[in-house]
Amino acid sequence: MTTPSRGNGTTERTPRLPPRWFVVLAWKVHRALFRVTGGRGLWRARPQRWGALRLTTTGRRSGQDRSVIVGYLEDGPNLVTLAMNGWGEAEPAWWLNLQAHPGCRVQLADGSRDVIAHAASGAERSRLWDRWRSVDKDLDGFARRRPAETAVVVLEPAPTSSREL
Repeated sequence: MTTPSRGNGTTERTPRLPPRWFVVLAWKVHRALFRVTGGRGLWRARPQRWGALRLTTTGRRSGQDRSVIVGYLEDGPNLVTLAMNGWGEAEPAWWLNLQAHPGCRVQLADGSRDVIAHAASGAERSRLWDRWRSVDKDLDGFARRRPAETAVVVLEPAPTSSREL
């Protein structure tokens, strides 16, 4: 599938996605395998490959812990992820939770830490989007599937336990 030109006189390819039911099933299977294997299923990010981390947020309505596994890149001491919801239209629940309660916990392949989340903006967002683009050549095509700009979420190390922020 192609989309109209973005001003350069060419059409842009929109990458195909599996059906939504398959994406949701894959998430559920990954979380189940994580639980059954005692935490396996996370991997470290590499220079040209994203990693997987477990993000635990505080539910914006329930106040209960909510966990999800997301892809990430490292940016110095920070971790960077995309609030893409499998490239679906809605914002992911974990991102809505972080907007209400930015203090959260991440579990990496080599340990856990408390972090504080914020949406990158301006030059920071452009720089981090370009980093993701270097890892995923179809990033812009996938992003065009969403009705709104995909948030680039920065997870900064918390100075102290900051889950209540």
